Amino acid sequence: MKNETTVLILALLITAAVVGGGAWWFINNQSGFKSNQNNQQATSTSSGDSFAEVENVPSGLFSYGGSTTWAPIRKDVDPSIQTVWPKFQLRYTDPPSGAPGSGSGIKMLLNNQLAFSQSSRSLKDEEYQQAQRRGFTLKEIPVAIDAIAIATHPALKVSGITIAQLKDIYTGKLTNWSKIGGPNSPIIPFSRRLEEGGTIEFFVENVLDGEKFGANVKFISRTTEALRQVAATPGGIYYASAPEVVGQCTVKPIPLGKTSNKLIPPYQEPFVPLSQCPAQRNQVNKAAVQSGEYPITRRLLVIVKQNNQIDEQAGEAYAKLLLTNQGQSAIDKAGFVSIR
Repeated sequence: MKNETTVLILALLITAAVVGGGAWWFINNQSGFKSNQNNQQATSTSSGDSFAEVENVPSGLFSYGGSTTWAPIRKDVDPSIQTVWPKFQLRYTDPPSGAPGSGSGIKMLLNNQLAFSQSSRSLKDEEYQQAQRRGFTLKEIPVAIDAIAIATHPALKVSGITIAQLKDIYTGKLTNWSKIGGPNSPIIPFSRRLEEGGTIEFFVENVLDGEKFGANVKFISRTTEALRQVAATPGGIYYASAPEVVGQCTVKPIPLGKTSNKLIPPYQEPFVPLSQCPAQRNQVNKAAVQSGEYPITRRLLVIVKQNNQIDEQAGEAYAKLLLTNQGQSAIDKAGFVSIR
């Protein structure tokens, strides 16, 4: 009996040791696995400090195109990239027909007319599907944060508007400024057409909740012309990327809010009177955009064609360059908000 008891105790001790050792091995290996995952993730999102540190930047002439919102980046950031990587030649390409925009850029990418594209909206399911039918996939890489700002005639006296009021203006339900604390004058909304850009698609989906524009909306093909029209039209209103609106000398950006008691200006306060422009210009309220306090924000995306060819390498390299500390600083100076 004593022998049997001794054998039983020894068996229990051995079992406990095996189970304990296995648990210790499992926990330590799981920790190591998670640590490796975190290290891999950190490596994949880290792009270095400067343009010169980015690896695998290809040589050649690469056509790119798409969103008009990206114009300040193409003007102010891309030339700095070309200085460091002169053999990585970038050429902006307009669509063969119609106005440039996120949608037309993605279409050109699908049709093998671009190496990569720039977008101010996310890819649609049908665009993913079209790519698959052509034998490749599309990937979007966020590189900056943008806000939608509202431009009005300089003489308009309103403290701001809510998103609900903005929706009612553009669906034709709100037609006079007196209904929202302004003068007794008609509201004249301007917009580019839905098919002409990612900003419009984003606006319809996120502000109008998919509803159609009202019959009162006047359509203009380009933002520069729309801003001229607003400046010349008492009661005029327009929406566009914050860097395109806030620093203008001829139109007035107005605060926007989810509720009327919390209207957030798209510009840094205090507001610089337009009479002092261009010597002094209003600046984008980047703190409110970055914190999410400003109510309409979105990400700017590099759209990459994943086809294991040089086009994919070019798109990946371009995104990595913009995600370096040098690239993010340049994006910030161009009026957008850095994403890192």
